[in-house]
Amino acid sequence: MEMYKKILVVDDSALMRRVLCDIINSDKRFQVVDRATNGLEALDLLSRKQYDAVVLDVNMPKMNGLELLKELQKFKISAKVMMASTDTREGAKTTLDALELGALDFVHKPDNAVDCRTDDFKANMLETLAAVADAKAPVFTTEAKKKEDEATTRKMVEIVQKSAKTVTGSKVVALACSTGGPKALQSVIPKLPAGLKCPVVIVQHMPKGFTASLAERLNSLSEVTVKEAEEGDELKAGWVYLARGGVHLNVKTGRDGKYTIHYSDEPSREGVKPCANYMYESLMDSKYDQIVCVVMTGMGADGTKGIQNLVTKKKVHVIAQDQNTCAVYGMPKSIVATGLANQVVPLEQIAQEIILNVGVM
Repeated sequence: MEMYKKILVVDDSALMRRVLCDIINSDKRFQVVDRATNGLEALDLLSRKQYDAVVLDVNMPKMNGLELLKELQKFKISAKVMMASTDTREGAKTTLDALELGALDFVHKPDNAVDCRTDDFKANMLETLAAVADAKAPVFTTEAKKKEDEATTRKMVEIVQKSAKTVTGSKVVALACSTGGPKALQSVIPKLPAGLKCPVVIVQHMPKGFTASLAERLNSLSEVTVKEAEEGDELKAGWVYLARGGVHLNVKTGRDGKYTIHYSDEPSREGVKPCANYMYESLMDSKYDQIVCVVMTGMGADGTKGIQNLVTKKKVHVIAQDQNTCAVYGMPKSIVATGLANQVVPLEQIAQEIILNVGVM
C-alpha cells in the first residue's frame, strides 16, 4: 500500500527542479510523481490527475505561477499549492497575491540551487510541505455567493457595533495565526471598525521581508490602521500592529501606564520566529482588565502555552477558529483541547466576536 503523499513540482529551471525533487524524495512521507516546466504543463496535469500537494515556482515562461492559480480558480480545479518564491520586495507582493489566489503557504527559495541544499532550507521546506499536504484544499465559491456572504457579514457587524457601545474596561486583542493566516486575516481585520475601543497585536508566522507587505495590504483594505509594528510603537485603540518576521514581539508595560512594542531576539520557539507564546506571556504583567486572545488557522500549537501561562495572571477571553474554516486545524485545535477556548466560531464570525468583546467608541 502506498503510504507517501504524491507531489507535483513545477519549476522552469532543470537544476532547481532536481534540487527540490531530491529534497522532497529524501523524506519518506513524500514522493515526487510528476514534474512540469511551466504553468501550462502543470495545468494539463492538474486537470487530469490528483496530487497531495503542488510545489509551484512563480516566474516561468508560457504561464507563470500566478496565471496558473487563476486558471485553477477559473476551472474550479482544487489543488493544495505551496509557492517557492524569492524574497524581493516584488516577490513579497507576488507571494501575497498567490496566497489570495488560493496557494496555502510558501517557502522563500534562495536565488541559486546550491543554497537550497542547506539544512535550514530543507527542514523549512519539508515542514511547510507537510502542512500544505495535510491542509484542506481550497473551495471555490461563486462571485455572487461571495458578495452575498460579505453583505450578510457587514449587516451582522453593524448590528453588533450597536450593542458593543456598552462594553467597558481596558482591553487588548492578541491574535495568533500561521498557515492560511494571511488570507484568513483578510476576513477579519477589514471588518473591524475604525472606532474599535482597543489595540490589536498580531503574530502571523512569516519570514522577514513579508510582514511589511502583508501589513500594507491589510491597511489598504481596512478602516482600522494596520502597520508592521516597530520597536517602541505605543499601542493605540483602533490600530493593528503586525509582528515583524524573524524576531519575537512583546508588549511592554510602562510605569506611565502606556504599552509599547518591544522586540526580542531569543531563539525560535515552537519552531517559529515570531512566536505568539512570547506575545501572550509579555501581557502577564499588563494592567489590562481583559485580554482577548484569538487563535486562528495554522499548524502546530503556538499560542497554547502562552495563553495557559497568561490565564494564571489575567482575565482572558479566548476565541478559536473552527475546524471547518481553517486551512490547517492545528493551533486552534491545540487551544480547544486545553478547555480554555470560550468560543469556537467560523472565520466569518471572528470580527463580530472581537467587536462584541472589546466594544466600540
